[in-house]
Amino acid sequence: MKLTQYNDPIYGFITIPTPFIAKLVNHPYVQRLRRIKQMGLSFLVFPTTEHTRFQHVLGSMHLATKAVGVLRNQDIPISDDEAEALYACMLLHDLGHGPFSHALEHVLMPNDSHEDMSLALIQDLNTQFEGKLSLAIEMFTNTYPRKFFSQLVSSHIDLDRLDYLKRDSFYSGVTEGNINSDRLISMMTVKDNGLVFHAKAVYSIEKFLLARRMMYWSVYLHKTSFLAEELLVRFFKRAKELISTSKPLSVTAALASFLEGSKGSIIDKIQYFIRLDDADVWIMLKEATANEDVVLSSLASMLLDRKFPKIILSNNPFSKDALEQQRSSVCSKHPISQEESKYVVFSGSFHIQGYKKSISPIQLCDNNGSCFLFDTSSDVAHFPILTKMDSKYYMAYPKGDGYFS
Repeated sequence: MKLTQYNDPIYGFITIPTPFIAKLVNHPYVQRLRRIKQMGLSFLVFPTTEHTRFQHVLGSMHLATKAVGVLRNQDIPISDDEAEALYACMLLHDLGHGPFSHALEHVLMPNDSHEDMSLALIQDLNTQFEGKLSLAIEMFTNTYPRKFFSQLVSSHIDLDRLDYLKRDSFYSGVTEGNINSDRLISMMTVKDNGLVFHAKAVYSIEKFLLARRMMYWSVYLHKTSFLAEELLVRFFKRAKELISTSKPLSVTAALASFLEGSKGSIIDKIQYFIRLDDADVWIMLKEATANEDVVLSSLASMLLDRKFPKIILSNNPFSKDALEQQRSSVCSKHPISQEESKYVVFSGSFHIQGYKKSISPIQLCDNNGSCFLFDTSSDVAHFPILTKMDSKYYMAYPKGDGYFS
């Protein structure tokens, strides 16, 4: 089989490493990721963030080939089967993402995470490929004895994060989030079956953690894209309420199966999930603009026309009185009830803690083979910032006219 190359703006040419990985790339489950935006609704703020989950998983798999090469050059034994299993993990780790990635995860599947769905899809593929993904599943579920493979898949500095930070920084234009993935991978080694970094990587690690923090505040939790995702969540909440009262809605069959609250197991949902992508949501939003329900149609128009309510941030929670005052003001100006106003006047909070040293702490190893925790290094200048739990509070409300019709 001829192994395909993909021209990637981040790494140059990405070569598919084995015939089996090529089969996985061409499988409909993976090809579906071409139709899922990597950064949800961030393109409404950063216009060039139109890249997809497919690009990200290819990049993650490419970094896995680099990591295997670095570790093998240190005479760390990695069999061809282990290498291929790691490549498969990185290619398949995001199969469980629904439309617009994280935006609708808990709306469409309130009882299951995208990791749960990813695992279910990988297990389904394992059946289709007669057990060839069994080792990859062990790595994905952290049950493989050689723990560094699972750490490459999921940890504070894993191949997933190394790709998405570099890729999202590139496409958003927020250069503060750019990282040197090659440097970090070249500093990886293995000690007692665990993934560690050479001590001289301490500054690169600190830069990585600071860049991730910067990307969250500047991009992932940008107040406008955050507001857009909150409106989308409320749009689907309203849609579910209307469906529960037998109100007609125009939706695709794949999306309808999730909105109608099917109670089957995650395995039962696979047949509908694999047909679900961003297009289903766009179709529903466009159709909803003509719906007789003023709340649903208005939310759809806000998202399609990018006419959002105002959102204000604070370091302290907003009072209930302030929220009720805004709701009463909206009800006095627009044809919606006090209860309906909760869809467009709302408050909440979001939180960030970049480095959680109690969970899979980063370890450094000196030239003598002695290992120590990253946070104990005297060379780390920004550790209090890296571990700090930051919180912001928000309130959103329509300001002006033109929101309801």
